[in-house]
Amino acid sequence: MTDLPLRGRRALVTGASSGIGRALALGLAGQGADLVIHHLGDPDGAAEVARLAGGACRCIEADFSREGAVAALVAGAGPVDILVANAAMERRGPWRDLTVTEIDAHVAVNFTALIQLIQGMVPAMAERGWGRVVAVGSVMAIRPRAETVVYAALKSAQLTAIRAIAREVASQGVTLNVISPGAIETARTADRYADPAFRSAVVAKIPAGRQGQVGDCVGPALFLCGDGAAYVTGANIPVDGGWSIGDAPGGLPEPGRSEFSGITGTNTNT
Repeated sequence: MTDLPLRGRRALVTGASSGIGRALALGLAGQGADLVIHHLGDPDGAAEVARLAGGACRCIEADFSREGAVAALVAGAGPVDILVANAAMERRGPWRDLTVTEIDAHVAVNFTALIQLIQGMVPAMAERGWGRVVAVGSVMAIRPRAETVVYAALKSAQLTAIRAIAREVASQGVTLNVISPGAIETARTADRYADPAFRSAVVAKIPAGRQGQVGDCVGPALFLCGDGAAYVTGANIPVDGGWSIGDAPGGLPEPGRSEFSGITGTNTNT
């Protein structure tokens, strides 16, 4: 029989109907976890993930920008052993044009929702003596760009929050960690990567010499969700081909915004 190290564990993956979230959800299912699939406005995508997972998955829609949505998701999901906080909002534009409304929406989706999910699920994990939280961050936390200033700042705040709470519950068998993707090709960005000039400009910056694929995020996340990572907490694992340690030697000069925008592959809540 194939080893299923997460058999008997229940996992909630937010933003799981496409992109990185979909890959993470299917990876967890492949290790035996029961899934709760969160999505926003993509019931068909969520249903397809459930079908591929091969189990009786619960699919729940929630808009994290709306008050009460996270509480409803927590209640609908029921007891959860693994939380993968992947859903995010990333809207690009000139920083000079940012409005308070746009900032507030980013804060609600990218930070407040994370705290509320942890508040709603981690205490019960601690009582049971086992739990895993993996937040999907971004290379932009340490390599920010002005057109994504709010998103980048909140990814830094996310990491700080994860580390702070990790200290509080480590002795109770609960770990909280972050994986930080870099330039990841997803279905949403596939058209951009189909452009040879765009792809070359991106790849020239990455020490590994290629853009990432959603599957590159699965291994690190599954490691953090398993028993083998019981002594790893408060960590941030870059999944960026080395981009966070510097541009590739001899790389091209940084392209302008119009050429370089859209290279990250984080799922969006809206």
